[in-house]
Amino acid sequence: MDEETVSRDHVGSLERGLGVMEILARHPAGLTLTEMADEAGLTRAGARRFLLTLVATGYATQSARVFSLSPRLLTVARTWLGGASLWTFAAPIMRAVAGELNEACSAAILSGEDVVYVARIPGRRILSVSLDVGTRLPAYCTSMGRMLLAGLGPEDLEAFLSRATIEKRTARTITDRRLLAGAIGKARTDGFAIVDEELELGLRSIAVPIRDRSGSTVAAINVSTQSARFSVVEMEREILPALLGARQRIEDFFVV
Repeated sequence: MDEETVSRDHVGSLERGLGVMEILARHPAGLTLTEMADEAGLTRAGARRFLLTLVATGYATQSARVFSLSPRLLTVARTWLGGASLWTFAAPIMRAVAGELNEACSAAILSGEDVVYVARIPGRRILSVSLDVGTRLPAYCTSMGRMLLAGLGPEDLEAFLSRATIEKRTARTITDRRLLAGAIGKARTDGFAIVDEELELGLRSIAVPIRDRSGSTVAAINVSTQSARFSVVEMEREILPALLGARQRIEDFFVV
């Protein structure tokens, strides 16, 4: 699709309205009209129209001066997830991995600069990071993110690296864009990615890609663990084989 067609078909008001919903999602306690206008970069009149439209359609509620998202959005999300038959198929496979290793096994897709969790089997051990289906994490400092970025074409990856917000989450986070490109390239060559305490100190994870019949990366699955439980070498030796086996069984979905 050429740029002229994209521009002609682009609905700016819908984009801004979705942006308002995303801002509300980041503030579960709700926002006032003034707070929304400031955060969204809208006039008070513009923010008011978007917020009242969300209230009228049932996607938001208003209590005095505060607006917040309503449970209706969860219904939409559940409907979408319910139709994602790949993850219904994959859940027992991921559960077997989690049970074998006593660690969490998750799946995610790429969405803008983030990964979005589409399936998660919790481990028996508690991690300080709270994760569930729908959770968004930065792609640049997560194992599934690195693996998903490794599946992008050169131009798309270059665009990501040029625009992404890259911040130090820990002292170990790679923030140099050249070094980050190298880490993503290594993940592409190796066929797996290990992220060592870059998202949070004490947290390590290892991920592999899920590819469809055309060879395109459509998702990634990972195992996350406490650094005290597995060294990086042990993750590659003990966790990677279980992930690769699960990856193969999940990819079989695309050929049945």
